[in-house]
Amino acid sequence: MAFITRDDSGSGASQGEPGGMLTGEFFVQEGLITDDQLNYALNKQIETGSMEPVARTLVTLGYITEQDRVRTLGKMWGVPFADIAEMSPPHNVLALLSPKLAKKYKSIPFERVGNRLSVAMSNPLDVFAIDELRMVTGLEVEPFIAVEEEVTQALLAHYKIESNMSEALTGILSDFNAEHLEIRKEEHEEISEAELRELGEDAPIVKIANMIVSQAVQDGASDIHIEPQRDGIHVRYRVDGVMFEGMKLPFKAVAPLTSRFKIMSQMDIAEKRVPQDNRISAIISGKEFDFRVSTLPVIYGEKIVMRVLDKSGINVGLAKLGLLPGNLAKVEAMCSRSYGIILVTGPTGSGKSTTLYSMLNRLKGGGHNIITIEDPVEYELPGINQCGVNNKAGMTFGVGLRAMLRQDPDVIMVGEMRDNETATIAMQAALTGHLVLSTLHTNDAPSAATRLIDMDVEPFLISSSIIGVLAQRLARTICPGCKVPYKEPLKVFETNGFNLPSDTNVDQDGKVTLYRGSGCNRCKGSGYKGRTGIHELMEITDQVRDKILEKSSSHSLRQVAVEAGMSTLLDDALAKVTSGVTTIEEVVRVIYA
Repeated sequence: MAFITRDDSGSGASQGEPGGMLTGEFFVQEGLITDDQLNYALNKQIETGSMEPVARTLVTLGYITEQDRVRTLGKMWGVPFADIAEMSPPHNVLALLSPKLAKKYKSIPFERVGNRLSVAMSNPLDVFAIDELRMVTGLEVEPFIAVEEEVTQALLAHYKIESNMSEALTGILSDFNAEHLEIRKEEHEEISEAELRELGEDAPIVKIANMIVSQAVQDGASDIHIEPQRDGIHVRYRVDGVMFEGMKLPFKAVAPLTSRFKIMSQMDIAEKRVPQDNRISAIISGKEFDFRVSTLPVIYGEKIVMRVLDKSGINVGLAKLGLLPGNLAKVEAMCSRSYGIILVTGPTGSGKSTTLYSMLNRLKGGGHNIITIEDPVEYELPGINQCGVNNKAGMTFGVGLRAMLRQDPDVIMVGEMRDNETATIAMQAALTGHLVLSTLHTNDAPSAATRLIDMDVEPFLISSSIIGVLAQRLARTICPGCKVPYKEPLKVFETNGFNLPSDTNVDQDGKVTLYRGSGCNRCKGSGYKGRTGIHELMEITDQVRDKILEKSSSHSLRQVAVEAGMSTLLDDALAKVTSGVTTIEEVVRVIYA
């Protein structure tokens, strides 16, 4: 078998450095991928004309993780791997390097044994960095290779300077006259636009606004909530789908902080009576982020919510979505079809957009013309033509879809099927030889058909065009840093009506070994870190098609789909519980809530 060789020196190493070339063959030898997966990745590179290293293509496709890539790179170079995200370096070891030097070389010292210091580095072949670390510490430095993003996150976590917040707050207290602002509030006097702009560009306010955003990125938050209340500003973060308290600021900061975020997002700072929305783009710790900013007038000012959009986080392969092997194979087969509709359903915040983008990442290239219409366009995908809905200008989903069909598309992505017009046009497009991807707000997969019928879409269009419906939720995963086993009696599952997978190990005492997080610094004591998908994939078989034509209830459709082999959301969740991915409590919260 012939392999295309691509350089993947990765962490900044030059071609002349030891280790040679990292090719896809290394990953086959390590048992991380199969020959078929490598050939698919190589063909994908040829189709798209991509010049990126094959290992990075394998990461993008979801065949390997970034950890796999870096670990294999280290093995080839003879450099040990450090999973820095799993470590909690002692303070006395961290203190051996200044924050400035650690950031300069993207290095985290994590262990000292005698005169030897172990340092996790994104580029362990940088001999100049190692020499300087040796001179500064006076110790022999043993470099370890680590994932660059994890090193960056560790730098933020371990070298965070706590005094900045108190200094910034002190600046506000000294620079702004609290009594002046409170009198204006009581007398209902308006602050002029010039005053607001001056307040919003004051150095302490800029510092606090930047800290709020940086803290969100560091914690992996999906949303930032800035809420003016009677007693001050409450800043909260949504992390892994759950709200956490961030910080509390004095009431006198309401006007300047609101003005600062309005200036950053180019809003009208003088308009406080109506909602506004816009975007902020920023590079934080070397990564690109977009923040979708929305304001809402409330009693004590304007509530600001910022949706955090990590541009690098959308390049998720299908294999990374948490799909069980059977469902993953079925979804990939659906994506290989040349026509038909694939629907992704679930409530707001269940990861539907990420799943659609993962499908598009798999489909892009290969001579496909892919066009999307979204409201709004959250992530920009290279090689894909993306349109945004603009109702004021008359650019609705229906109008956009009709125009797209005149653009010779192969694949169409519709952000959401909201009405009869959009759904009907999309289904007609699917019947005329286009692959259509879209979302729908339903609680499970069988309800998608009944929801479309409720929208007055003809049953024959639904049954003829849809090839599969993927319902999903997002469940928090157990923190690997504090994951511990425990025994759960089998009766607990039986009492709650949970049908455990047939291959579940039950000991002689009638108990099942499960896992949970005990709480640590890495997960802020919650026991959870990150999220995974819980899925329910309904294939449109002949039996399901007949039920749709009969306008049967979702209950009847579910029964037929289960008989055909569909695993329900609860079945999928319980499989992830018994395999140690998530917990019973999280399943109850996500599925039943």
